[in-house]
Formats: sequence, structure tokens, C-alpha cells
Amino acid sequence: MTESNTPAAKRGVPLWVQILIWTVLVALLVLVGVTLNKRQQGTVQPGDSIPEFSLPLFSGYEFEGRNEVTLSDFKGKVVVLNFWASWCKPCEQEAAELQEAWEFYEPRGDVIFLGVDYVDTEPEARAYLKKFEITFPNGPDKGTKISQMFRMSGVPETYFIDREGVLQYVKIGPFASVNEIKSNVDPLLP
Repeated sequence: MTESNTPAAKRGVPLWVQILIWTVLVALLVLVGVTLNKRQQGTVQPGDSIPEFSLPLFSGYEFEGRNEVTLSDFKGKVVVLNFWASWCKPCEQEAAELQEAWEFYEPRGDVIFLGVDYVDTEPEARAYLKKFEITFPNGPDKGTKISQMFRMSGVPETYFIDREGVLQYVKIGPFASVNEIKSNVDPLLP
């Protein structure tokens, strides 16, 4: 009896597995590249058309009886979109000014203020709204979808969107006065 001195044949990885692995790696690299590119672009810039989004509203902060609004609901109106959070101290500095500006423009009917609560819990958000006697429509940014779309850098941030849905001005940080808010809304009105 003779023993064979040849080693057992090694089996390689099947070709289809190799193709699958390379495809997944390339897809991951493309995803990383796209994500990095978006982050380098910074926030949405003035002159950009704002894509459609929907915002669920807190109970008690509905708009005309609706518990959810979309940007297209406000076509023909100036939209002041304010991102805030109950844990944000600079947000507290501008809360009264935003409410006062809202009270000034609300009777006109062609300006809407929307508050977007960022990375917060509903009980704390409601306490904040009550503390600062906020009455304009407000809702949570569920899954941070809206803030990601705007590529926010932090709170507070406010976006002034004209009657055609085009971003006209971005305010990063708190407002110093009601007049600062008005100076950004008034040029967008007829």
C-alpha cells in the first residue's frame, strides 16, 4: 500500500462570493463619499429651493386644526423656520423675541412661524413652550429628518423662506431683538 504524498487540494473562495464582497466594499465607499460631500457643503444656502418636508405638531400647537403640516401648505407665505431645544440656553435668549415677532405678523396671514424641536423629549419641550408662552405651531423633528435635510450646525438656527419656497437668509445663533427678526421678514413681504 502506498501513501499519497500529495496534499489535499485547497478550495478557493467561489467567484460569486468575491464579486459580492467587492460590490459591498465599493457601495460602502460610495456611501462614505456622498456623506462626506454633503457634510462639506454645510447648511442649506440662500438661493436654494427648500425640498418638501412634513412636521408633526405637538397637541395644542396645531396649525388651523391640523396636527401635521408640510412646507407646501405655506406656499405664498413667508416661513420663519426655527430649530430649538429645551436644553439649549441660547434658545431661551430668543424665545420671547420669536413669540413677539409672531404676534406682530400673525394677523397679516402671510407669515408663518414654525418651531422645530431638535433632539428633545416631549415633556421637556412642552414645558419650554409653556414657560416662554410660545403660541406658534411647533413640533418634534422625529428622527432628525428635517435638521439633516437642512444640515444644521446646532441650535438655535432659523431659516427665512420666501413665498416661493426659496431660502433667503439663515440665522445661526439667537436673535438679539425683535427688530432683527423683522429686518429679515419685511423684505420678503409684498
